[in-house]
Amino acid sequence: MHISEVLNRKKTSISFEFFPPKNEEASEDLFKNIQDLSSLNPAYVSVTYGAGGSTRDLTHDLVVKLQQKTGLTIVSHLTCVGATKSEIGEILKRYETSGIHNIMALRGDPPKGQKDFVKFEDGFEYAGELVAYIKQHFPNMGIGVAGFPEGHPATPNRLKEIEYLKWKIDQGADYICTQLFFDNHDYYDFVERCEIAGIKVPIIAGIMPITSRKSMARMAELSLGSRFPAKLLKSLSRAEDDLYAENVGIHWATEQVRDLLDHNVAGMHMYTLNKSKATRKIYESLGIRNFDLI
Repeated sequence: MHISEVLNRKKTSISFEFFPPKNEEASEDLFKNIQDLSSLNPAYVSVTYGAGGSTRDLTHDLVVKLQQKTGLTIVSHLTCVGATKSEIGEILKRYETSGIHNIMALRGDPPKGQKDFVKFEDGFEYAGELVAYIKQHFPNMGIGVAGFPEGHPATPNRLKEIEYLKWKIDQGADYICTQLFFDNHDYYDFVERCEIAGIKVPIIAGIMPITSRKSMARMAELSLGSRFPAKLLKSLSRAEDDLYAENVGIHWATEQVRDLLDHNVAGMHMYTLNKSKATRKIYESLGIRNFDLI
């Protein structure tokens, strides 16, 4: 299904994100969790690359397998890192042949040990260039791009940040999916600034439940500065151990989802970390079997 069909349903969509497994055992666990979450009827699922494109082949193999063995709508991540334009073209041809028609177009993070992004020879320097290439050569592909409610780590100028985002939309992107955030006011402010700039595509809210204090520290490291509200930190400080910390994180994310639903947002994207427990608990706490019933 094309992503525009999903987002034109005029009701809040829910989607899940997974990352490629590193070995056979992890692969079996992942498919078990995907099967478990499939019963929640996600609008689509997306599959990531590792940092610096390190799991590119695993991503391609997984999305093709999911396309062939499930009835899910698949969105594959595609980055500018470490690939020429012709190599990216071959990847897109393989996807098109396999029935995958939706791409999350990203510049991507630099490889491990490399501080700054470096354009690959005969490659793309910006996500907007990748969007334009896909739109020109694969016009039937649905395209998503990333948004940053708390600010893009490489663009401290928030005015320029929205200008760059609008440029990506003008190249042909169909929707924006945000990075994780823990204060919904950041998301609402981001949406309003996009509207002021003339950005009219759906903006999907990215939600990642905290499952332990260690995972929170990892989030802060990977996202280069996630803002953790003081009330969330106080709640986590009261948790006796990681089991209680997980409950705090799930409760906080549940309240985020409830509030976003009350505001009739276009959609929510759950960063699952390849697990099903937290996402399923959120559904149960809200009394929802699946979002198609809302």
